[in-house]
Amino acid sequence: MQTAPAKSPHKRQVIFFAMLLFLWETDSEAIRYSMPEETESGYSVANLAKDLGLRVEELATRGARIHHKGSKQLLQLDVKTGNLLLQEKLDREVLCGATEPCILHFQLLLKNPVQLFQVDVQLTDVNDHSPEFLEREMILRIPESAQPGTVFPLKSAQDLDMGSNSVQNYTISPNSNFRVVTHSHGDGRKYPELVLEKALDREEESELSLTLTALDGGVTPRSGIMTVYIEVVDINDNAPKFLQSLYEVQVPENSPINSLVLVVSAQDLDAGTYGSVSYTLFQGNEVSQPFVIDQITGEIHLQRALDFEATKHYIVEVVATDSGGFSGKCTVAIEVVDVNDNAPELTMSTLSSSIPENSPETVVAIFSVSDPDSGDNGRMVCSIEEDLPFLLKPTFKNFYTLVTEGPLDRESRAQYNITITVTDMGIPRLETEHSITVFVSDVNDNAPAFSQTSYKLLVHENNSPALHIGSVSATDRDSGTNAQITYSLLPTQDPHLPLASLVSINADNGQLFALRSLDFEALQAFEFRVGATDQGSPALSSQALVRVVVMDENDNSPFVLYPMQNASGPCTELVPRAAEQGYLVTKVVAVDGDSGQNAWLSYQLVKATEPGLFGVWAHNGEVRTARLLSERDAARHRLVVLVKDNGEPPLSASVTLHVLLVDGFSQPYLPLPEVAPERSQGDSLTVYLVIALASVSSLFLFSVLVFVVVRLCRRRRAAPLGVFSMPEGHFPGHLVDVSGTGTLSQSYQYEVCLTSDSGTSDFKFLKPIFHNVSPKSAREATH
Repeated sequence: MQTAPAKSPHKRQVIFFAMLLFLWETDSEAIRYSMPEETESGYSVANLAKDLGLRVEELATRGARIHHKGSKQLLQLDVKTGNLLLQEKLDREVLCGATEPCILHFQLLLKNPVQLFQVDVQLTDVNDHSPEFLEREMILRIPESAQPGTVFPLKSAQDLDMGSNSVQNYTISPNSNFRVVTHSHGDGRKYPELVLEKALDREEESELSLTLTALDGGVTPRSGIMTVYIEVVDINDNAPKFLQSLYEVQVPENSPINSLVLVVSAQDLDAGTYGSVSYTLFQGNEVSQPFVIDQITGEIHLQRALDFEATKHYIVEVVATDSGGFSGKCTVAIEVVDVNDNAPELTMSTLSSSIPENSPETVVAIFSVSDPDSGDNGRMVCSIEEDLPFLLKPTFKNFYTLVTEGPLDRESRAQYNITITVTDMGIPRLETEHSITVFVSDVNDNAPAFSQTSYKLLVHENNSPALHIGSVSATDRDSGTNAQITYSLLPTQDPHLPLASLVSINADNGQLFALRSLDFEALQAFEFRVGATDQGSPALSSQALVRVVVMDENDNSPFVLYPMQNASGPCTELVPRAAEQGYLVTKVVAVDGDSGQNAWLSYQLVKATEPGLFGVWAHNGEVRTARLLSERDAARHRLVVLVKDNGEPPLSASVTLHVLLVDGFSQPYLPLPEVAPERSQGDSLTVYLVIALASVSSLFLFSVLVFVVVRLCRRRRAAPLGVFSMPEGHFPGHLVDVSGTGTLSQSYQYEVCLTSDSGTSDFKFLKPIFHNVSPKSAREATH
């Protein structure tokens, strides 16, 4: 241990042994140590970890730290060894003043979990101050008539040390007339009195000079001196006497300057100048008294503001002296009354500015409160706003912890401004507010949410590749990376849907693109699911259904089903000349691969061998006679029918019909070469004659065949499927089956029947096939 050079070896030995001792208090609330003041910094007070039963490694892992009220850090904890080290040299007189014992209060604060230990260090006094008189000299006027045994007050010396190290004895230089007697106040303080041993003779010695020495009780005593000048005055029979030897008064600490504290009074039985009394103050237990006395009236006034927290009691000695030099003394005990003039103080020890959401009860802050006032003025109540999800919990003496009441939700509230209010119980009540801001950090507890559960996207067919067809959008209530969303296409459950070659999605913004050109006739609509996944850990995701509807474009021309244009020979329609106006010659049947109005077909006769003889119904393609036939009409006609859809722009197809006028159905029909419209009328008459001769010769046979055919067709209509059939060998059929696409609402079968006599003679029978359709649908099909 290092000591000051001025200290003797014996003194160093005493301090060394004092430093080796520490006091372990059995009180469960605190552990107490003792050490002498003026100990050099770096001194190890004790191994705190061992005394508290803690493992040394716990100190670092649990964030151990020493908390002390005040701006200076007096002690330091070595977390590697557990030793409690002295941060700087301590001066008991500076830290505690006249307070005895001098105890410094510390707290050992452990976090994770929170735990507090009270540590008290008592500073024992070292005799490092000498007694000191406030004045270098004093004057006593003593009448020569004073009798031996008369006592005269002397001024006391001040010593900042306490206990045995304070002033213990007074001595005076050798003199045959006086001796000094040391007395004690009730609080243990020593004061001197001068006692007259032998009567004075002014004529022999009018003045005396004495040296008053004050000695403390240290191992090596320290001393202070003052010179006492004694002036021997003429006789004075009576000394002043106070009405009471002890005055007690209470003064509020907020009393104004110059306010009256007390009036003391002393009487002197002498008359004249010897009976007049003047008052003076002797110093008390303070270096500088906050009081002043009127020398004539004895009124004691306040000359400096009082502070209860600094000094609670004053002992003032008042001396009344007459003009003859006799004096009397009284004691004034002044008690300073506390008023509530100090607001509570809050010292923050630990503060967590950010806490994760969804966490259970979490410690946000640890703080201590104090109020230097006393009684109700020093009792405090802590509170926070009631509408906050936080609680204040008292932990140890005036320590509190601020904890969360339960899990927090950042999406509901991400920041809390908490005001801690500390209020004392005095009148009027004083309060201190301390505001802290607590941020709730995000936890990935919210999955991305799509703006819609399902999306419907429309795209026209024949689109260009990489066309932007729409977007999906999702939001995430979390923040940071927890809210960063990545979009993706989810695997489809339909193995026949090549989703990867149809669409793609931008992973950053959810935009959807068609990878290739779509064909309405191949794919009218398809569905798939998209996923939105955040970047949290663990990642959360959600799904949405996307339905892509391909809208039709007019990209298909009408297709003629009947008459077939790719047949090996033209199909000729036979019309009897006896047919009436409106006779159904045939029906042009066409379909369109498009839908909607793009598939609405209309029929138009654009070219005819003989205009005005035939007409086409625009909506159903039926070719009928426009008037009665006559013998003058040509036997063979060529009609061109245009089939046009309703698209924009419209597309069309044309079909050529060959119509043969016959007088009856009994004559065999022989194909004739194409007759150009410009051939002569003589050639036409020759043809008519040949046809007439053939018809007459086979009229009977043809009638029989027609009868058989009609009966068979009726039976065919009565069949469950409504398909017309002909006997084999007579009318071999060529069937064309058209499913219900385009403009046809039902399935149709067309049968081309040829006679056994000629490969070119044909009869057409058209009949729709209804597969369990409603009457309404059947009516629509017939129209």
